[in-house]
Amino acid sequence: MAAGRDAVPQLDTRGPGRCADDVEKPFLPLAVLAVVAAALGCGGSVSDAGAPNGDAGTNDATSSSSGSSGSSGSSSGESGNESGSGSVDSSGSDSNGDSDTGSGSSSGTDAGQTPPSCAPTGPGMTNCGPRSSATESCCTSLEVPGGTYDRTYDNDGEPTAEGGVDLALDGGPTGEADPATVSAFRLDKYDVTVGRFRQFVNGWNGGWTPGEGSGKHSHLNGGLGLVDIGAPPDAGTVYETGWVTTDDSNIAPTNANLACNGAYQTWTNTASTQENLPMNCVNWYEAYAFCIWDGGFLPSEAEWEFAAAGGSQQRAYPWGSTDPGTANLYAIFGCDYGGAGETCSGVANIAPVGTAALGAGLWGQLDLAGSMWQWNLDWWASAYSGCTDCADLTAPASCAAPPCSAGGPSFRVFRGGAFNYGVSTLTPPTRQGNPPMTRNQTLGFRCARSP
Repeated sequence: MAAGRDAVPQLDTRGPGRCADDVEKPFLPLAVLAVVAAALGCGGSVSDAGAPNGDAGTNDATSSSSGSSGSSGSSSGESGNESGSGSVDSSGSDSNGDSDTGSGSSSGTDAGQTPPSCAPTGPGMTNCGPRSSATESCCTSLEVPGGTYDRTYDNDGEPTAEGGVDLALDGGPTGEADPATVSAFRLDKYDVTVGRFRQFVNGWNGGWTPGEGSGKHSHLNGGLGLVDIGAPPDAGTVYETGWVTTDDSNIAPTNANLACNGAYQTWTNTASTQENLPMNCVNWYEAYAFCIWDGGFLPSEAEWEFAAAGGSQQRAYPWGSTDPGTANLYAIFGCDYGGAGETCSGVANIAPVGTAALGAGLWGQLDLAGSMWQWNLDWWASAYSGCTDCADLTAPASCAAPPCSAGGPSFRVFRGGAFNYGVSTLTPPTRQGNPPMTRNQTLGFRCARSP
C-alpha cells in the first residue's frame, strides 16, 4: 500500500486502541470510519450527531481515505466558510506580530532574506532545530536542485511484514512509473509552526488578503508558472492562475476555526508553550494564503515528492532505507512521541518541528515523513501524466472514486503521513486528499519558494 500512486492508508481494526494503518481493509464511508476511529482512540472524539465535539460548523473532516485521522464528517465542498468566519476574531493577536494590512501579494523572499513570519523573532520563529540546540531560524529554506524522477515506485501495493517497503536487491526502487521533471526551487526545512502562523493571523486580522494571481511559480515559463495538466485537452497549454480573489472568504483563521479538535489542536489564542509545534487545523486556502503572504507558494505535488524521494534516488523514506524505529529519531508517527505507541491521547503526542533530526531528506528538509500531513498545491487526480513543471490545477467536476466519496466534492492533495499514522504512510509516493475546506488535527503544511 505504501507505494502505489493510489495507495491510501487504512484503519487497522485488529484490536482495541490500534491506530496503525499498514494493513489492507475495505474502503469505508467517512462517517462510518470516523465513529470507528473515535472508538479506537485514534485522536479526538465524535459527537452523537457524527460531527466532532467542538465548535459547530467547522469542517473538521476525516482523512480522505479510510485512514485514522480521528475526526468525523466531510467538508461540504470547496466554497463557504466555517462557523465564525463571518467576523474577524482578533483575540489571538500577539503584540509582537506583523501588522501588515491591506490586500496584495508578497514580492517573494530571496535566499538570505527573512520571511515575514520570522521577522518579529521569538519562539516558533528563531528557535527551531534539535531541542538541545534549537537556535535555527524556523524559516530556513533549502534549495532543491530539480531533475527527473519516477513519481510511482515500489508499487506492489503491500508493505513488508515489518511495515516497510520492498526494494530491489541493490537497495534501489522497483516498479518505477510516471516520470516527471521539476526545475530547481527552495523548500522550507520545517513545517510552519504555530509561532509563524500567529504572525500571519495578525496580518489577516489587520486586513491582509492575497492579491489576484499571486502565489504562482513565477520563476517558471517566463513568469507564467506551472503547466496545468488538469485543464481540458482542447484548451491548449494552460498555466497556473495563482490566487483567485473570490476565494478570499475561505480564509478564516479565527480562534474558533483553529480549534478543530480540543485535545489535539496546536493553536493557542495567545502565545504559549506550543509556538514550536507544527500548525494544524488549517484549511488549504489558509495554507496557500500563508505561503503567499510569507513570500512563497505551496509546493506542487511533483515538487514535494521530488524533495521527499531524494529526486532520482527515489528513496524508501526521505532519509534513506533505514527502518524508522519507534524512538522518534527519524519520524514522528504511530503515537510513539509522548506516549507508548498505538494510541494517542492529545497534543502531547505532537512533537516540535525538527525533533526527528535523523530524518532529514537529501537536501536537508525535516519532517517530510510523519508529524503532519502537508497540503500540496494540486487537485486530486487518480492518474499521473508525464510532464515537466506541472500540476493538476483545474478542479474536477466531482470525485467519483476512492479516496473520494462517489459524486462528492473534489479533493486537494496532501502528503507525508502524521503523528498518529503507521509506518506505511512515511514513504514518499504515499498520497492522500480531502476537500480544501477541511480542518484536521493531522493536517499542516510547509512553503516552497523561488530558487
